[in-house]
Amino acid sequence: MTTEQPTAFTLAVVTAGTSDPSATRMLADRLAQSVGELAERRGRDLTIRTIDLRTLAAEITAAMVSQLVGPELQKAIATLGAADGIVASTPVYKAGASGLFTSFFQVLDNDLLIAKPVVLAATAGTARHALVVDEQLRSLFAYLRTMVVPTSLFAAPEDWRDPDLSKRIHRAALELVLLVESGFAQRVKDESWRNYQHEFGSAGGTELSIDLDTDLMRLAAGGSAGPPSDGNP
Repeated sequence: MTTEQPTAFTLAVVTAGTSDPSATRMLADRLAQSVGELAERRGRDLTIRTIDLRTLAAEITAAMVSQLVGPELQKAIATLGAADGIVASTPVYKAGASGLFTSFFQVLDNDLLIAKPVVLAATAGTARHALVVDEQLRSLFAYLRTMVVPTSLFAAPEDWRDPDLSKRIHRAALELVLLVESGFAQRVKDESWRNYQHEFGSAGGTELSIDLDTDLMRLAAGGSAGPPSDGNP
């Protein structure tokens, strides 16, 4: 079976940098630019939508403690849900990903990002934090059931002048574009959605259908357990 490749796709760029300008945002923007250039050369139109988490800090905190989702956070979640690919970039603090970054992804519905292609990126003040992306972020995004590309990105201050960073950015961008072009995420949703474990309400009611023909549902409706009667003795 062949899958028609999309002629246009949307890239959501999530950045948790807190300064302005931000190295974390710069790394994410360089990657998004590379994705755009590759998409253009391959005859695709790319729309980039940036989610700047520092502007959502109050609503993310409120969602963590009360499960109430504010309007701007809801817009960000909708952007992620509609995106064909994602760039997720965080600063590293004290040998770990930004709390703002992890909190944002922790408040998302578990079903929101299933099979979506993702590039992971991080920045830090020292190269000693280079393994944070693969040791910490990959496990978080594995739990969210995303498709993380093989190449992750990390930039310490000395890396910005290193040509190898540009090579890694291009490689990660190509991996993301190829995954998006494959239509893998949509095919998973179309052909295998019911094979995933879902929590009720985790995908706005689309995560499962209710089987009324079960003992539990018949009892709840005032009937009896066992196969329904066809009216014959």
